[in-house]
Amino acid sequence: MYGKCGKSWNAQKVFDETPHRNVMTWNSLISGYLQAGSPLRATRLFLDMLKVGGRNRTADDVQLFGGVGAWFGLENGGFARESWRVFNQMRDRNVVTWTSMVTGCAQSGQADEAMTLVKEMLLLGLKPNYVTYNSLLSSFASMDFWDCCRQIHCRIVKEGFDSHVYIVVTLLTVYSESNSSSEDFRALCSCASVWDQISWNAAGVAVDFFSFASILRAAGTLSALVEGKKIHALIFLSGHASNLCVQNGLVSMYGRCGAIHDAKWVFTLMKEHDVVSWNSLLSGYAHHGFGKETVELFEQMRRTEVKPDNTIFLIVLTACSHVGLLDKGLEYFNLMRNDDLPEPPKVEHYATIVDLFGRAGNLHKVEAFFNTMPIEPGASVYKALLSACLVHGNRELALRSATKLQQLCQMILQLTYCYQMCC
Repeated sequence: MYGKCGKSWNAQKVFDETPHRNVMTWNSLISGYLQAGSPLRATRLFLDMLKVGGRNRTADDVQLFGGVGAWFGLENGGFARESWRVFNQMRDRNVVTWTSMVTGCAQSGQADEAMTLVKEMLLLGLKPNYVTYNSLLSSFASMDFWDCCRQIHCRIVKEGFDSHVYIVVTLLTVYSESNSSSEDFRALCSCASVWDQISWNAAGVAVDFFSFASILRAAGTLSALVEGKKIHALIFLSGHASNLCVQNGLVSMYGRCGAIHDAKWVFTLMKEHDVVSWNSLLSGYAHHGFGKETVELFEQMRRTEVKPDNTIFLIVLTACSHVGLLDKGLEYFNLMRNDDLPEPPKVEHYATIVDLFGRAGNLHKVEAFFNTMPIEPGASVYKALLSACLVHGNRELALRSATKLQQLCQMILQLTYCYQMCC
């Protein structure tokens, strides 16, 4: 009780006065320190528990705490070295403790270390469970680990975890985020057992709204409209159709797949809209060339209580640029600078205005706007300016822009090299 209320000193006093302590007593105190933001103190207590456990505790008690309590707090607190030190001092480790370390590595972006841990588990004769594989898969979010992802997927199928709901969701997400082909996504979705598992999990694990949002994001990334509609049907069956996060995912999925009318239909049926809702619909319209409709939709948004963010302004400014709405683009840019927004325009917004002037052929205004920028122009701004010069044949300004861009790129390369040398 004291630990949950943030009264670590009181919790420690009660603990010190407790004559007989079990694993739950230790767990409560250490969890209290973790919640209070004192992971080093929690680590020292855990090491003390290990020493006591060597004489008075069973190995199962120690492993239970290691898996359930300490590891997530230590890893999330940024004390990876302490986590490894505690892990290496444990004499008896089971699947739970190994899985906890795999999860910690995955959450901190250490995919290689997570893979090494799983390999060591297998060498020791320990069989990873679905949580182990799920954590490992979640760290494979780029093409650099594509081969590893394939290997683990094959092992998952071999061990019978391929229809587990959390494994399916993670596989779908990883395949989409690593720029996999849509065939891989559809191969996963084509199995009837997968849909049965997502719909009515035989193990009693209900699919939550976050799982549906993840699958929808994967379907949208790969433009898998048929599979996305199947997921939509399952959402109705599961009772999550009214969840705002899921509804936003549906709007985004349909928008990314080019099914703009479906995206607008879902959006219209929503009882409430937040900034993500508008972002998802506007992005879908703009991405598929509906520039004027994007502007009209933004005007609708302005009449609501939802405040546009920097991302929405960038979407609308880009749409204005592509359809040649110079005056509207400048109006929105000035609105962005003058409105009560948490962030001022960024370099990408200025680059879009430069592109807007360039497409309209107003190179003299481009240069004037460029020279009055309150922030340092980035590569995207120089590229937009150079593109406008090349289209309209302004050789002098093009040469100046190209020189600046070259200098900037060389500086970026030098900084990147220095950073790599320092690491």
